[in-house]
Amino acid sequence: MTANSEQPSSFSKSLFLGEIHDELVFPFPVMPKDENARVRDLVQQAREFGKGYDARKVEADGWVGDDKIRELGERGLMGLYVPRELGGAGLTQTGYCRVSEEFGRIDATLAVIMGVHQSIGMKGIHLFGTKEQKQRLLPDLAAGKKLAGFALTEPNAGSDAYNIETWAEEKPDGSWVVNGEKRWIGNGNKDVLVTFARSAKGHVAFILEKGTQGFEFVKRYETMGLHGNNLCHLRYRDMKVPKANVLGEPGDGFRIAVQVLNNGRMSLGTGCVGATKLLLNMVIKHIHERRQFGHKLADFELVQDKIGWLVSQLYGLESMSYLTTGMVDRGVADYSIESAMVKVAATEFIWYAANRVFQLVGGLAYMKDQPYEKLLRDLRIFPIFEGSNDVMRCFIALTGLKPLADELKDLASVELNDPIRSIGVVADYLRGRIVRELRPDAIRMAHPRVASLADPIAGQVKGLRDASESMLRKHGKKVQDRQWQQRRLAHAAMDIFAQIATVSRASVEGDKLSSRAHHVAETFCTRAARRVAGNFKTIDNNDDARMGVIAPEAYAVGGYEHPLYD
Repeated sequence: MTANSEQPSSFSKSLFLGEIHDELVFPFPVMPKDENARVRDLVQQAREFGKGYDARKVEADGWVGDDKIRELGERGLMGLYVPRELGGAGLTQTGYCRVSEEFGRIDATLAVIMGVHQSIGMKGIHLFGTKEQKQRLLPDLAAGKKLAGFALTEPNAGSDAYNIETWAEEKPDGSWVVNGEKRWIGNGNKDVLVTFARSAKGHVAFILEKGTQGFEFVKRYETMGLHGNNLCHLRYRDMKVPKANVLGEPGDGFRIAVQVLNNGRMSLGTGCVGATKLLLNMVIKHIHERRQFGHKLADFELVQDKIGWLVSQLYGLESMSYLTTGMVDRGVADYSIESAMVKVAATEFIWYAANRVFQLVGGLAYMKDQPYEKLLRDLRIFPIFEGSNDVMRCFIALTGLKPLADELKDLASVELNDPIRSIGVVADYLRGRIVRELRPDAIRMAHPRVASLADPIAGQVKGLRDASESMLRKHGKKVQDRQWQQRRLAHAAMDIFAQIATVSRASVEGDKLSSRAHHVAETFCTRAARRVAGNFKTIDNNDDARMGVIAPEAYAVGGYEHPLYD
């Protein structure tokens, strides 16, 4: 660590400060043996369920089927993190996400329905519910007798979730009357719904149950993909919510929503890991069976390039996903940046992975009787929901910049007429800068077998600090408007974190790390390091100014004004 040896609340925020607190991420977290055994059993239950699951029938019927929901409950798959005494499996975040990976391998629609139910739908009740609320609701939700949803998005509030318009008024008896609308709500007309509104006391979270007076189902949406997902428009018309169904305290609603979404993004990441493994299995079978020009497709270099990219990127994504869940299980206080990184990296990767697999399969993939076109349709929403990826990029950068901005603010506030304080503050700052210059923070817990992958990361972390500080000094508070630069910082930070996760994972194997795994890890880290360097290089050397002129010119004419032939 650097001169600042106090353990931080967030690993990735410290990266922006130029610090690597590797005690938070080494050794790579693994599940305890007893949980590992339970997870294996539940994974097997999911695979058995998958054998009787017909994705095309689900799409045609427009729903998984209530019988399938009950079967999932009977197999113990509906309350994976719910405590055992309330009928759940009692898994850690890592155990839950590992089983969720299997849903991604079975069907994207199933993964979304299960994610809405468990990752966000009943997560608020699990984290913030009273003892009475948990005992009343969680057993039936874990048993598959009821299904949960999460209602935050509105017609005028998507990524800007703070400014929801649904309004709640508290009555003298402690009950509430709620008016407003919600749209694009998964499992929206089922049994239990956690929803949010604004009030005179701030944001409030409510638990809605089927049959609540004033709770109206408006319509079900027809969508491009995920045809078996029950996506609804809801209206609250003088909806009466009893005091017993307030989740947390009035005023805590937005904090509850953010915490729930932070958790949900991790299982979305591991679901993408599972879906990519399915894609790889299918396409590798195809390229060995399909022959062109007298050779198997698998023999061609451009085919190998796509498969190699898929495998190496998947290794890095899997590493960063499960490092993040392990940090949650270890009790790391703040994992908001890491969960956002996983969400962006996973959903971007799965979209490009599906496209490359589609290309390898060729015209056959375009046929409706093949699984590829359905996968492509289903996956397109992933970079949009649970936080649009562009918004998440800005969140990663600005959240990472804040502690550094606070540090620089202390320096800027030094007054010359206070020499004692001036000397202390300036000396601390300069000492930290000298340490970073002469001995960049390094990963000291990596195994020697992967030292060559760990060593370059120190310079990248220093570069992240330098780029961040340069942006803050140049733009000040206006840095919040510099989204081009935020994107570059976010992508650099994601690739640095993914490299650290990969090195930590490989270090667990140590001398036993296979040459194959080392080769994959090396490929991922080398390519990620190149991307980091590219993002740093374009912080100041870019064509942003030209893009900032071209776009408004197109706005002015309402389209393209340079036709070759009129």
